[in-house]
Amino acid sequence: MSRYLVIPSVLMALLFAASGVAAITRGWVLPWNRRSVRHVRLYGWGQLVVAFSLCWQVVFGLVISRPGVREWEAGIALMLIGFIVMAVSQLAGGDRQGSGTP
Repeated sequence: MSRYLVIPSVLMALLFAASGVAAITRGWVLPWNRRSVRHVRLYGWGQLVVAFSLCWQVVFGLVISRPGVREWEAGIALMLIGFIVMAVSQLAGGDRQGSGTP
């Protein structure tokens, strides 16, 4: 049963990580987020934190046989921090950074 949760979670983490690396290095954001994102690199760092938290939850929650409550809390806290960073990067108050398309 855990295999059905591990594979989609890892694929989602890889997509978040690839998008985060593209935002940090190239200033590129997915087309449906381009209008709302004001600070591209901060948005990319938020995506990398979310990707890391997904991997954290897969390793400690699904791969290791007996996960503790602290591991789940840490994974949820990391994901929340990543989403907060992504939300802060969408606040008005600056032009886009990087060389991505508008």
